[in-house]
Amino acid sequence: MDDLFSDAVKALLSDHCTPAVVRAIEAGQAHAPLWQQLEDSGFADALVPESAGGAGLALADVYPVLELCGSFALPVPLGETLLARGLMAHAGVTAPKGSVVFGTGQLASDGRLHCAQVRCAAKADWVLVSCGGACRLLSFGAAQMQVAGFCLDAQMSWPQAAWEQAQQVSGTHDLVTLQAALYAAQLAGALMAVFSRTLQYANDRQQFGKPIGKFQAIQHQLSVMSEHAFAARMAAQLGCAEGPVPDRLRVAMAKARTSEAALEVAGLSHSIHGAIGFTREFDLQLYTRRLHAWRQAAGSESYWHDVMGQALLDSPEPMSLDLIRTLTDAVV
Repeated sequence: MDDLFSDAVKALLSDHCTPAVVRAIEAGQAHAPLWQQLEDSGFADALVPESAGGAGLALADVYPVLELCGSFALPVPLGETLLARGLMAHAGVTAPKGSVVFGTGQLASDGRLHCAQVRCAAKADWVLVSCGGACRLLSFGAAQMQVAGFCLDAQMSWPQAAWEQAQQVSGTHDLVTLQAALYAAQLAGALMAVFSRTLQYANDRQQFGKPIGKFQAIQHQLSVMSEHAFAARMAAQLGCAEGPVPDRLRVAMAKARTSEAALEVAGLSHSIHGAIGFTREFDLQLYTRRLHAWRQAAGSESYWHDVMGQALLDSPEPMSLDLIRTLTDAVV
């Protein structure tokens, strides 16, 4: 079932999310046709219970879809919407049509709600905002926004009335951990895409009469990239092993490892490609820019290393390896 589900998503993205489409949407062209294809497919309702019209899958079941969002540099928030709809459905809230992203808000002295950076906000319809222990769904209608950081991200704010009148999602929800699980999975997909493209380039690029991939220095760099990419994938899968709400400590391991790998793989891939990898016309930069953006999203490796370190100090297990075994054994 997992293969059938992920294969269907991969086929759809292969047809409708080409590098040319990604470039066009990043440049400001309409994203609605791509989003409508995804909406009509029903993949965004994968975590919604069957009784509410969804597929009723668990977080581990949809991990391949989240990874594919990274593999194809998807410029619309399918992963965010999938997780947000699942969260709202389990809280007894019917999610509206359209894409949903996450935000962490703060109320200013004038009553306005501010979100410093909302990932993929430029291509979304709704924002699920956590602020002061409350979680509410806000529309883009009354929002002020400006580009912040990555080209699809934005800084947003709403008047106090919009926050007070927004639909509330009851319960306590850790949106940061949920986002970290998502971006770990997307990083894993993007890391594998960068590695495979770099490996292909090394086999195709000729220098001194043979492919540069035959040179020992390049082979060493490729082996290091491979190590990081596959270790990151394993960590990201671990972060999505629990559901419907991911385990915070497993997510900490996943996001820390994938964020750490992002820096290494991005640097090595551009080293092997040389100057061509940075050009706008070359596809590599579509992925490495996302590696850098998602590395910082929902906390970089230093943030999640602190979370893991505190957990180790609080744990009855005396060694870090014992703590890791405890977490992985529970999944395996």
